[in-house]
Amino acid sequence: MNSPMEIKITGEFASAMQQLSAEAEKTLPENGWNGQKSGEQFAQILEEFRTVNGRMTGFEKAVLERLEKLENAEKNDFAEQFRRMDENMVALRNTETVNQRLFDSLHDELIKYRDNFLHESLQKPFIRDLVTLFDDLSGLSSQLQSAVDSSEGKRGALGQWRDNLENAIHSLTEILHRMEVSEIEPKEMVDRAFHRVISYEPADYAEEDGRIVMRVKRGFLWRDQVLRPEEVVAKRFS
Repeated sequence: MNSPMEIKITGEFASAMQQLSAEAEKTLPENGWNGQKSGEQFAQILEEFRTVNGRMTGFEKAVLERLEKLENAEKNDFAEQFRRMDENMVALRNTETVNQRLFDSLHDELIKYRDNFLHESLQKPFIRDLVTLFDDLSGLSSQLQSAVDSSEGKRGALGQWRDNLENAIHSLTEILHRMEVSEIEPKEMVDRAFHRVISYEPADYAEEDGRIVMRVKRGFLWRDQVLRPEEVVAKRFS
């Protein structure tokens, strides 16, 4: 299929040929192509036709080459524009990803800061008060148990009070568990990470050094960290 430019050039060429034919007819003698002079004129006209045709062919070729260059340039320009657009989209996606990561990291940090503030500033002092209350109730329970033991087997009111107090201590322990507080598990040997030795008893053998003899005050963990170490009496070999 011919391009619009080729059709336009062909039409111009036909019009030019018609004008040249008309000029040639004006110069022809009335009696037609007679004699040597008429042959020379005809040859001259043919030469002019060839010259014009060559010029038109060259012009058409030059225009087509120019159009091809423009078309290729436009294609290359479009390809470059699409490449830049694709790079910009990739950069934009990467930027959004980085911003999202920064936002998520900042959000996590704020949540940790809020939780730490609430736990350390508000919850931890309250938990320490509950632990102190646990110590007081446990001490009172021990005193009541001693009184019951010294009453020659008659429980009476003291025994009932002691049972009620044990139930209260159990309820308090449940509250502490709901607040992520747990007791330090009993151990046979002293662990400095969990125990604080308040006194020592002599040991007869070296392998008994550091063995726990008595648990004086319970220790507690809060959120897997030592809230208060357990106070114990241990043996020491010297």
